[in-house]
Amino acid sequence: MLDDRVYVCEPHGEPLRESSDALDLLGEAFGRGATWVAVPAERLHDDFFTLRTGVAGEFAQKFVNYRIGLAIVGDVSRFTAASSALRDWVLESNRGAHIWFVGDLEELAARRSARERPAGDVHERRGEAAGPS
Repeated sequence: MLDDRVYVCEPHGEPLRESSDALDLLGEAFGRGATWVAVPAERLHDDFFTLRTGVAGEFAQKFVNYRIGLAIVGDVSRFTAASSALRDWVLESNRGAHIWFVGDLEELAARRSARERPAGDVHERRGEAAGPS
């Protein structure tokens, strides 16, 4: 389950395309104390998924600059099937810490939870009791 540190963008409304749209999302996130913004894939203009337009790059850079995570939520397979560059960017983004492409909000919650969980000490990682015996 998502916590209040994730601002979930409304699924309905005008397609998001402009830098000002990214700034509006960031403003909402800051106003709510959120550290992540979840944007339904269907809210993004098709230009976002055509890398040569620069829309995705502008969005991504704004979120990275302001240190707010951006999660694109939903099925983007029709776009990745048509573009190996986009497919590569999605895979690379998902290895990082700032921009993720996830199937649904549950996947986002699970990824955030796994990332925020402390690693534990070396004994716990090996399955041993912590501390002196």
